Amino acid sequence: MIDKKTIDRAIDLMFEDVGFKEEPADLYAPLRYMIRIGGKRIRPRLCLTAYSLFRDSLDESVIQPAAALEVFHSFTLIHDDIMDKSEKRRGQPTVWTKWGDDEAILSGDVMCIEAFRRLAFAPAAVLPEVLALFTDTAASVCEGQQLDMDYEKLSDVTMDRYMEMIGLKTAVLLACSAKMGAVLAGASTENAGKLYDYGYLLGLAFQVADDYLDVYGDEKLFGKPIGGDIVNNKKSWMLTRALEKTSDRDGLRRILALPVENVEQRLSKIAAMKAVYDSLELADEAKNAIGSITADALEAVSGMQGYGALESYAFKLVGRVK
Repeated sequence: MIDKKTIDRAIDLMFEDVGFKEEPADLYAPLRYMIRIGGKRIRPRLCLTAYSLFRDSLDESVIQPAAALEVFHSFTLIHDDIMDKSEKRRGQPTVWTKWGDDEAILSGDVMCIEAFRRLAFAPAAVLPEVLALFTDTAASVCEGQQLDMDYEKLSDVTMDRYMEMIGLKTAVLLACSAKMGAVLAGASTENAGKLYDYGYLLGLAFQVADDYLDVYGDEKLFGKPIGGDIVNNKKSWMLTRALEKTSDRDGLRRILALPVENVEQRLSKIAAMKAVYDSLELADEAKNAIGSITADALEAVSGMQGYGALESYAFKLVGRVK
């Protein structure tokens, strides 16, 4: 088994030399910028953690595919920020605000291609399985993003539909990360399946935590402005549960209809919606949901060798919510 320090070092070195071309500058500079402003690297870390359960050392045949997961994730963020008109990401200006929409779209496309280039480092024996897993996952992420946008237009979405959406938009990429590490390590089909389930459930918990932090988080730690989901009428866990629980749906819909054309209007809408969430005691309910889903994720890999590393990863991932 590979120790955590070795994984930490591999993650630190993973993007030290991102290897993007210099020209055209407006095509490649956004890619270097997006990678270098950081992030938690949770997907490559999960891939390497899963791999470490079955192998004793790391090499490029796993490090590069693990990096591909982060590159692909960064591509989705570049495009998501354009669609959501988000001005900050990880506490820094988003790519589209620095270079413009057209440049951001094209740079995101190149970043997606870069992910496939790195995937090609996988051993020939498992490359077809790795590519099939990744391409299925990539399509699912796009489906989830479309559902997310579709749901913004609906007055009501059930919790089941919300969970389906975040399963596609967020959870499948974490599931892919865990399973890919197992496949690259030559793990059994059974263990790879268990790790996929673990990653999927952990992804659900992570997204619910993200929704919670959009309302109750610290902007400096969260890395983007608080209340973005509220401003954009996103069908977050918080809003979905509020629609289920409230006895004043008309009042809630009036808040959803509030204008957000300037800073004052945005802050007013965020405060009004937060007051509803507070009155419904959704903060504690969200934290309980996060804890329950995380427990299910750990149950999926109960008894597996290296369980302690998976448990530590899970609690670090959702530990942002106190």
